[in-house]
Amino acid sequence: MTDTFTDFFKNQTSVWDTFKNTELPIVLYGMGDGADKVITAFSKFNITPSAVMASDDFVRGQSFRGYKVQKLSDIENTYDDFIIALCFGSQLEDVIKRIYSVSQKHKLLVPSVPVFGDNIFDKEFAEKNYSLIEKTYNIFEDEKSKEVYKNVLIFEYTGKLEFLKKAETPKEEAFINILKLNDNEFFADLGACKGDTVEEFLSYVNDYERIIALEPNGKNYEKLKSFCKNIKNSECWNIAAYSKGTTLYFNKKSGRSSAQDINGVPVMASSLDGILSGRKATYIKMDVEGGEMKALEGSTNVLKKHKPKLNIAAYHRSEDIFTLPLIIKAINPEYKIYLRHHPYIPFWDTNLYCI
Repeated sequence: MTDTFTDFFKNQTSVWDTFKNTELPIVLYGMGDGADKVITAFSKFNITPSAVMASDDFVRGQSFRGYKVQKLSDIENTYDDFIIALCFGSQLEDVIKRIYSVSQKHKLLVPSVPVFGDNIFDKEFAEKNYSLIEKTYNIFEDEKSKEVYKNVLIFEYTGKLEFLKKAETPKEEAFINILKLNDNEFFADLGACKGDTVEEFLSYVNDYERIIALEPNGKNYEKLKSFCKNIKNSECWNIAAYSKGTTLYFNKKSGRSSAQDINGVPVMASSLDGILSGRKATYIKMDVEGGEMKALEGSTNVLKKHKPKLNIAAYHRSEDIFTLPLIIKAINPEYKIYLRHHPYIPFWDTNLYCI
């Protein structure tokens, strides 16, 4: 690990330095929150985009941040050569194919802006956290996890899609070979959204003991309740998973865009330990939009006492991929920790699986 990463930092260029030092026009591919974050990060590094493009189906003469949104063919007619900064994410197979198709024609890099938090994975961030990055590498249980870890980090640093592709594994592999869910599970779903991960759980078991599903967003919660109304031994909580009982504030966006926002609506929050009140969860999933560290703190008792199987999102904050495994090990050193990245651009849907 040491030699690999030492050589890597010496011989690779961060995606931010690549954009900063290029003489080519920089074209932003995508609009919305992702592009806003990239433009904000670009301003930090004194990088100025030249144009904005979108897939042909989305170009309708609109503008974004003062740029006319163009088709790829328009960009090709304007510039002899250019470099593309991908500014959106997707797990849809046809969209991913389109992205790779564009990358075969033109240089395309993915500037890594975190879903939450302000830490950008640049050279300074990497060097500052190198000791933690290396320490975490050494606690993964299998070689596949270590390969996923290295390739995801290299992707984060360079923005090069080929490293993300090397990290991919099908989600079924993690459920079948690592989690190995059985028909006696007590499932705690933290960040259950509309019920999609409850549905996922049900697809891997024939029976179960109980399902507890937590969702802080009001609109998502109503859909979750509707989904679970005919599911036996299930209970839904309109509550946020946290380290303790308190009030948090969330925006009004539904779906996976729901997140904490100091200007949002108040929502009750609680530790999972408090919600369980001594009950023994055997499988916990956490996808709580950047709140995984606090949710783990609030699950300390159950993790120490019962060591449930864990499925933890490790991509919301730049530091999550190397700090969350260390937190889990600190709570219960007996955990075997695995890392998998499932098909998604950028490195979203990168999860810790712990048994």
